[in-house]
Amino acid sequence: MALFYTGMIGYYLLGSFLISILLFFNRNKLLNYLLIVIFTALQWVFTIYEYNHLNTTELVYFTPDSLAIIFLGILSVLCVPVFYHSYIYFNKNPKMPPRQLAIYFAAMVVLLTSCSAAYLSNHIAITWIFVELTTLSASALIYHRRNTRTLEGTWKYIFVCSISITLVFIGILFLSIAVQQSGGTDLFYKELFDKAKGMNVFWLKLAFLFIFTGFTSKAGLVPMYTAGIDAKDKAPSPAGALFGSVLMNVGFIGIFRFYQIISPTSIFPWANKILLITGLLSVFVATVYMIRVKNFKRMLAYSSVEHMGLIVIGLAAGGIGRYAAILHLVLHSFAKPTLFFQIGQVYRIYKSKSIYDVGDYFKHNIWGALVLLFAFFVVTAMPPSGMFVSEFLIFRALFESGNIWLLIVILLLLTMIIWSFGKNIFKMLFIKPVNFNEENIEKISPVESISQFILLGMVIYLGLNPPAELVNLMNSAISNLPK
Repeated sequence: MALFYTGMIGYYLLGSFLISILLFFNRNKLLNYLLIVIFTALQWVFTIYEYNHLNTTELVYFTPDSLAIIFLGILSVLCVPVFYHSYIYFNKNPKMPPRQLAIYFAAMVVLLTSCSAAYLSNHIAITWIFVELTTLSASALIYHRRNTRTLEGTWKYIFVCSISITLVFIGILFLSIAVQQSGGTDLFYKELFDKAKGMNVFWLKLAFLFIFTGFTSKAGLVPMYTAGIDAKDKAPSPAGALFGSVLMNVGFIGIFRFYQIISPTSIFPWANKILLITGLLSVFVATVYMIRVKNFKRMLAYSSVEHMGLIVIGLAAGGIGRYAAILHLVLHSFAKPTLFFQIGQVYRIYKSKSIYDVGDYFKHNIWGALVLLFAFFVVTAMPPSGMFVSEFLIFRALFESGNIWLLIVILLLLTMIIWSFGKNIFKMLFIKPVNFNEENIEKISPVESISQFILLGMVIYLGLNPPAELVNLMNSAISNLPK
């Protein structure tokens, strides 16, 4: 009977998609904002409900396990500042047609709902469906400004993600062949895990390669990372904050679910080598572009590629590295949105995303400048950033697993990233921009930076003193992996 327990997931999906439809067709701003408040309340009630019903299957295809609850909690926390900064964004652009506001919020609700459902999905085909929904809703957010550049970015995102989701589909076909040969009939993650040892190694390897490669577009990893770079650059900053956090978590959970499935099989060491190579290449690519790129939003996007590379390296290194990988992902999910929120303020003052056009930020927005300064130390994992703890544990795992040369290369690449990131940040904060007209610049309210200070504080607190509930959830998430 528990298998057919309906729970709250049905009401959540129905309510969320109904709200998105109302948002899409409504043109009254006040009513749209009211609908967003209702959705936020629904999201929080849903998250609390799922936390209190951990590992209870709902509507057959959804099970809130530990990792799903962690990601669902992150999403629910972030949706509050995302909607708040979206309100500011539209309030500062009063001439924007009501239709654009309606489509923006409708797409954002669909994106958040699809991510939530993908987290909770216990069936690989259902995960695939909701990941595809994230592509469609994210595309609407990328094209929000409706100009040539956003159109180009949207088509690029759709093209790369379509290829990626096709690769995942092919991987699922290979997986179904392996399942049938082992005597299985379903593609539920639990059954796949139970049947994994009896699956044909050839089909299982093919399935892993295709599924892993396909999900790298959402996770922001080599080789399909390019989709996320343009998406974060072209979309409004609040949407970029979601792309750099909850959407990347969707890609990670797709990879992690299948990684768990093959963990008891003979190909597990081979899969770890794939993760280590992918992680190293991701950090290397991020380093090369962060040294050269002068667009601040693209720099943040490549920084996310670096962090995701470190996360899969920690996962593959084993031992304490797996716990550190989940912790690092949690902290990154709170740290990176602060920079995207802040770049929205920077753009309103300088009307540019170029490093060359921005400078002397302390003079024009002291509280926003403090956010940038603190965020630099937090994101680059300098004490007292909680990310220092997670990165240190990843390095320790590499050392203990005998990957000394990989550790040395990673440390050299991270040093170059810190130098490049710091050079650009300090230029923005202290060096006067060339030919900048200081007349009639917008005054930014200090209130707008409060959400960013809170998120940065959470990164420090959760890294240095994680609550017992979070530690238990993280340990439970990796409990099925070999010790």
